[in-house]
Formats: sequence, C-alpha cells, structure tokens
Amino acid sequence: MTDRAYRTADPYRDTDVIDARAPRANQTVVGLVSLLGVATGQWWLLALVALQLALGLTMGRRWCLACLAYFELIQPRFGEGPLEDARPPRFANMMGVAVLTPAAAAYLLGLPTLGAVLGLLVAGLALLSAATGFCTGCQIYRLGARLRGVGRGRGHIGQIDPGDLGEDTLAQDTVVEFTHPLCSECHTLERELRAQGRTVVTIDVRRHPELARKYGIGVVPTAVTVDGAGAVLARLA
Repeated sequence: MTDRAYRTADPYRDTDVIDARAPRANQTVVGLVSLLGVATGQWWLLALVALQLALGLTMGRRWCLACLAYFELIQPRFGEGPLEDARPPRFANMMGVAVLTPAAAAYLLGLPTLGAVLGLLVAGLALLSAATGFCTGCQIYRLGARLRGVGRGRGHIGQIDPGDLGEDTLAQDTVVEFTHPLCSECHTLERELRAQGRTVVTIDVRRHPELARKYGIGVVPTAVTVDGAGAVLARLA
C-alpha cells in the first residue's frame, strides 16, 4: 500500500496544514539534541538544530530531517493523525531558531552559562511539547492571532458582510466559521455546531484567501456568531 492510500494531505504540498503528530516528533528531536548539546558543552549541536529549523522554515519540509523521518518512516506505519493549521507550529519553530542561535553564539563568545540557560529553555519547552502536546510557541501564536482578530483597529472582526457569504441577510445567531478543507479541527467544530442545531456558514480560507485577509484570520478554525446584519455577537473559537 502506498502512502497516498491513507494520506488526506500531501505533507510536502499541502503546507498550510500539518499532521498534528509531526510537530511533536520534531520537538522530540529538537529537545533531545539541545539537551545533549548543553550537557556536553558541544555548542555546535545547538547551532545544528537552529540550522535545521531554519532550513525547514525557508526551504520546505523536505529539508527538515526530523519532519522527513516522520513523514517517510513513522506516518506510513501508523497512519495520518489529525490535521491542524500549520502556522502555530511554524511560529514555534521560528521561536526555536530565535533562541538557539544566540545560545550557540553565547558559547562562542565565552558565555557558556547564558548559552546553557537558553539551550535548556528550548530543550525544556520542546520536550514538554513532545510529551504532552502543549506547545508554548503555538499558544503564543494563537494568543496573538486572537488579539489581532478581536482587538480594535485593523483585523477587528466586528462585522461580517453578508455579501461575502452570498447573502443579503442572515438568520439570527448564524455561526460563521473560517475553515480549511483539510483541517480536522475545523470539521469537528462544524459537526458539533450543527449537532447543536446551529446554522453554520463556512468560509474556506484556501478558496477565499482574500476574505481571510479582510477579516484578519490568523488561525483556523475561527468561528463567530452574527446577527441578521452580520454584526458579531460572540466569538466561539
């Protein structure tokens, strides 16, 4: 059986979503190698992890060895896990680069204590994410996305134009969900809302990126309740 038989998303082409298990596999490698670098004083291990993360971010998942190992060795054996928005784990990797690079530089500059503290910070957070699924960088990204989405000014979701949904008016308490066709969390939320008897209108951000930009959608799923004129009454997700 080929990998296409069980994959919903191609890991190298559908880069706006990711198998939720893949970041945990990557964080396991990041955490263990960073911990080894600090324990042995081999600063180049920290630099190597930072380089790997940077290559994956700039050149794609095929350049991330931990990602490649997951998609080619682990996923074929255990199958595809739930798919989620790829932006939060990508931001977490950016944070890893931002901390590991000065950690390696600190060792080179004769500041091993600073280097060790920064390296241990990355190792601890990465291993926490690998073991529990709680990704600090992902949560920071989601918090930022939420603040951008509900705060005042640009990106404030205070009004959904019914015309963007192909309607003149909407039913009272309609739920507008920004979704992606490959996002497992999006489909789960939609099923739960419909099971509650809610009226749900979805906006596919892959087909309508202009609407995602218009409403400042930083992460999917994002769901709001609106009145008949499209005024936002509450944020659900």
